[in-house]
Amino acid sequence: YNQPYEQLMSDVESFLETPGDRDVPVMDVFNEDMFSKLDGRMQQVGWESVRSYWDNEFKDRKIVSGFMKDKLLGSKRLASMPDRITNTINVVGLDEPVCRPTVINMYDKDLSSLDIWWSKWESFMFDTSLQIQTTKGIEQKKPYEMLQPIKKSKYPDITEDEEKVSLPLQTMCGAIFDAILVHIMSTVSTPDEWQGIKSNIVENLNKKKVPRTLEILESSTYIRSDIITLQEVSGSFIEQAKSRPSLDEAFHIIGPENMDAVRDQNSVIFLRKETFPDGASAEITSLVESSFEQRVTVPVAKGDILAITATDIDGTPFVIASFHGDTNGLATKPVLTATMKAISSDSNLANHKLIFGLDANTYEKAKPGKQQGVLDFGKHYVSHGLSSCWGDVPDPQNYTTYNSRTFLQPQLNKACKKSDKRANGDVNPKDFILFGKEDFEVESVWKDNTGDKVYLEDTAFPTMSFPSDHGILATVLVPKSTAAADEL
Repeated sequence: YNQPYEQLMSDVESFLETPGDRDVPVMDVFNEDMFSKLDGRMQQVGWESVRSYWDNEFKDRKIVSGFMKDKLLGSKRLASMPDRITNTINVVGLDEPVCRPTVINMYDKDLSSLDIWWSKWESFMFDTSLQIQTTKGIEQKKPYEMLQPIKKSKYPDITEDEEKVSLPLQTMCGAIFDAILVHIMSTVSTPDEWQGIKSNIVENLNKKKVPRTLEILESSTYIRSDIITLQEVSGSFIEQAKSRPSLDEAFHIIGPENMDAVRDQNSVIFLRKETFPDGASAEITSLVESSFEQRVTVPVAKGDILAITATDIDGTPFVIASFHGDTNGLATKPVLTATMKAISSDSNLANHKLIFGLDANTYEKAKPGKQQGVLDFGKHYVSHGLSSCWGDVPDPQNYTTYNSRTFLQPQLNKACKKSDKRANGDVNPKDFILFGKEDFEVESVWKDNTGDKVYLEDTAFPTMSFPSDHGILATVLVPKSTAAADEL
């Protein structure tokens, strides 16, 4: 529990829920001089002026009721789209991403006044050249060049005229949004106080995220695991893991051959060298991906699936898979089906035992047709002759995530009030270890959201000491043909 942070978030929530006379016009925060400078910069890069939108639609809006809480502005994505693209940018050759000067990311420089913020924001968007990985390869781009047009075909609330100027219009709205955030923080707190709180968060959840995660993996609880599956892992994480002597000595660290360098989120497998002396014998990810049902679109991205074969010291062959499901979990069943199909389609894999660690993104109370329910997923894996660390019928209230969105974000409809944090947060049973029902039985299982083999059910995470938004899931499996235990 972090009392200063909790109080700050409560004060921000109060500002946005009951602003009263603090609901001032936009031009009192993002002023005329700032707009004129921005409009000039946008015209210099070949965009149309949005002066008419500023004068007629935006400068007199109230910052809370007319901007932050405008549902139509939200559905047009005019503030959230530029935030999504430029919030945190992975740069080739840098271990840490580059962040837009804003309150709501890991930007760690001074934002104590609107004038200081504006100078840094303008320079970042229009003057900072970054080397980024794109589908075309490595390209040099400035943040404004990364923005994408907002299409009416995808976001029907945007007008045809707005669509034509969606690049400068979203840039203006993004600037107004960031300015309002700085204004709110300076109103409910002092720069020293709120920036001190933010600095602490940046240090622990950004700069120390990878070192702390590796520290947990190096702990006596997890260093002796035979198999570890990780999801949403960056290329930098893999390299840092390999550079840690204790981890490099203990594990074969395996990433996908076809790494996702753009999103920089990859599924990874650690194999204990004592148990799997030869490491991975082959990667069969492409075989899994080619086994999807024909003419069915499965929402998987590059790097989401890693499937390998490996043989343990006793000569037992395994298929080991790591998978990161989409937000709604709609890819989870198709990926599992494709994995089982891939194994059955190759006679060389017929005698392999499956171990599958996955972020299934399953839900206790799924929206029908829009999210994957956890009980339905249980029936699905049982139908393939599998069981899980949670048994054949998973407990819908056996949660492995607990996080909720604050009011510091561009989509306030997704914010959770402090009083509703648990009821409206993402508190769900999302993570699984699957295996052949005839191959193994569970000796023990635990979950952990502290790094100390303890799970605190009423604690939202990540926390200052636990950097992940999913709990660790661990199980000890006993082969049914022998009493030897394999810890996964």
